[in-house]
Amino acid sequence: MRVVVGTVLAGLAFGLVSPVSAVAGPVARPACSEEPRELPITEFTDYRELQVELGRLERVSKGRLKVESAGRSTRGRTIHRVTVGTGPKVMVVSSEIHGNEKTGTDALLRVLDFLGTSESAHAKRLRATVTFVAVPKLNPDGAELDRRGNDLSWTEVQQRFPQLAGRPPAWNYISGQQQGDDYRTRPGFDVNRDFHPELDYQPRAADVPGTPDQPGWFITPEARVLRKVYLDLKAERGKVPDVYVDLHHQGACVRQAGSDRFLDVAVDYPPLPDRFFADGQKYARYRDVYTKDESRQLAISAFNGMTEGGYIGARYPHAADRDLPGQARCAFALNGTGTVLFEVRGQTQTLGQQHRERFTRAVVAGLNRMIADVSTGAVDRIDPEKFDTIPGTAGAEAFDPTLVD
Repeated sequence: MRVVVGTVLAGLAFGLVSPVSAVAGPVARPACSEEPRELPITEFTDYRELQVELGRLERVSKGRLKVESAGRSTRGRTIHRVTVGTGPKVMVVSSEIHGNEKTGTDALLRVLDFLGTSESAHAKRLRATVTFVAVPKLNPDGAELDRRGNDLSWTEVQQRFPQLAGRPPAWNYISGQQQGDDYRTRPGFDVNRDFHPELDYQPRAADVPGTPDQPGWFITPEARVLRKVYLDLKAERGKVPDVYVDLHHQGACVRQAGSDRFLDVAVDYPPLPDRFFADGQKYARYRDVYTKDESRQLAISAFNGMTEGGYIGARYPHAADRDLPGQARCAFALNGTGTVLFEVRGQTQTLGQQHRERFTRAVVAGLNRMIADVSTGAVDRIDPEKFDTIPGTAGAEAFDPTLVD
């Protein structure tokens, strides 16, 4: 039996998900391993293919879809900002901030294809009510290397920020071996620990190397690009974006608690402990703008979309004391944007492209429903407290929690 939380299903999937009969039914439990392996990934969209597809979509969209350069990676690759729609609700979605987490880019291309080219009444309503902004393959250098981190040395960071001379590397610097990848000759950073809720922040020597429960520094070009997209939209619209969605992957062997089935995608709201919003605590200044409830409403909407499509969803593990202000979703939530994390099962070193099509469709189903619920305002009528009734995640304890989201 499907589990649906918070709203009545309205059948709003817009043609991008196969019928339930094609994906529903019992899921087998084959042998599963978190050990890194060399696995095929050619079915995923690489950087060159992304550029080709974005060019095609811009051409065939009749002017509806606009592709711009938001900036460049360390190695000079363009990071794209793709905009479709003119509505007052602004929704930003990024993918591949970790280069070995690839289904999000494929899902974004499918959503952009529909929004940019469909002549349906539903698509027209969405374009009139929502401005959808995609930042696909945010970490193109890491994506081309098929690894979590970007391609940036601490020496290069110090050259760009001379005030950091003599400081040890930031705590999220990767210079050894991780997830089967060797960073010793090409080090990099976990970009999703490099954000700060003070969006005009400039790196300060006293803040480095920092710790996981402290904000990041905007020292990576990829984090600075996403900040620019966010601030440009704020300037263009006179308000911060309403929604930010970060598309990720997690461990290969995680299951939906209770059913014990391998899950497809888990969802989450920002890991910022409630106690730190009390008077005198570290996030007290953000208390009036923090979007915990809005984020949970959005996460429920995404879960409902995936469940409606016949996919296996869950709550991502969220301990009460989990505190990661350096994540993009946390920094933006502290500025008043509702933020959601998608965590697809398995990364390229554990599953390769296995289940790619199913996982991509599951992400599309969640995004579809969320866009529709934002468009109609239905998301605002969801009870955020229902988030805790979504099935949890089992088996996550076998995966290193520092190597997810």
